[in-house]
Amino acid sequence: MVDALIIDACRTPRGIGKAGKGALTELHPQQLGATVLRALADRTGIDTADVDDIIWGTSSQRGPQSGDLGRMSALDAGYDVRASGVTLDRFCGSGITSVNMAAHAIMSGSEDLVIAGGTEMMSMAGRRGEGPVVMDAGNLRLRARHPQSHQGVCADAVATLEGITRRELDQLGQESQRRADTAIKGDHFKKSLVPVFGEDGALALDHDEYPRSGSTLEGLATLKPAFAAMADVPLDDRGTTYRQLILDRYPDLDINFVHHAGNSSGVVDGSAAILLASPDYASKHGLKPRARVVATANMGDSPTLMMNAPVPATRKVLARAGLTLDDIDLFEVNEAFAVVVEKYIRDLKIDRDKINVNGGSIALGHPIGATGSILIGTVLDELERRDLRRGLVTMCAAGGMAPAIIIERV
Repeated sequence: MVDALIIDACRTPRGIGKAGKGALTELHPQQLGATVLRALADRTGIDTADVDDIIWGTSSQRGPQSGDLGRMSALDAGYDVRASGVTLDRFCGSGITSVNMAAHAIMSGSEDLVIAGGTEMMSMAGRRGEGPVVMDAGNLRLRARHPQSHQGVCADAVATLEGITRRELDQLGQESQRRADTAIKGDHFKKSLVPVFGEDGALALDHDEYPRSGSTLEGLATLKPAFAAMADVPLDDRGTTYRQLILDRYPDLDINFVHHAGNSSGVVDGSAAILLASPDYASKHGLKPRARVVATANMGDSPTLMMNAPVPATRKVLARAGLTLDDIDLFEVNEAFAVVVEKYIRDLKIDRDKINVNGGSIALGHPIGATGSILIGTVLDELERRDLRRGLVTMCAAGGMAPAIIIERV
């Protein structure tokens, strides 16, 4: 196999994902995708006719986000029509999966120049359809086999099973805000961040809009649990609830509701893109690689608990690479909910000073299909800033899954 080289990575700022409140909410999702695709081409000088494929992650492929967002964003960006595109959905893991698949195409020798990334506008009306969302989409046979609750209720169930307290989760949430504030003030995101402009050419957003730098443990302690009432909302005419879907597998579990807006990921709009190339193509076209993909992996775990696959995914990708945890300098694990990262740290005995060092989705927000690509760019920038070697990125995804990737600077 040949190496899959990462040439460059960029992302938009993350805008608050509520209609009328966020700076990006009036834009079309294709415009966000086009922003990062255009930036990659401008920054690297590639001939877009040479792009073999554009692999894009978008979890809610409805309305303006339907119709192969990767291809449409490339056309909107002014790419040559020969640059093909495809859009995939692995829920929250889509943005890692798009990069992994791009790497696979290059490593196999099938393609030489591929762009991966993702877009999600969580402000988009009706992005998950009408009424309560159930992961099985109403398939009662599947529901009987693998009951799948709401992600927030799952997070609270995992915290209960693991004996992780609300204060411990609040501490992680507050630390995410503190680290993000330090990173923003220190321009740690400057290398990857590209501004977004509106249709009229006016600046729409050039900074992350979601962080709340003044968060304190005292303030977080006053926030109402977000998923307690939701747990008992009827999902069908039989009276099934999100709580019941958990209790179908854990009948004696008294769920302690500990997650809220301050220790859960933020609802935002955003997009990111990463350019990958084969060594031969990079050499012939004067592209200077920043990193190479060492190994990738996918892992499934309990669909009912949903949050727990990042730990086995990490073990799997390390085994694939022939590495140990001590060989990894920095980790990025998506802060979908604080319990995901807290359990990851405890299970793998990770040094807290090596994980999510610039804050995470609790502080910065989680644009579902784009987040994985954002995190890969974030860890690459930070490896360079600290002159370190290897980074590992993983995240939980609905259905009880987790993709993972290890990259190494070159």
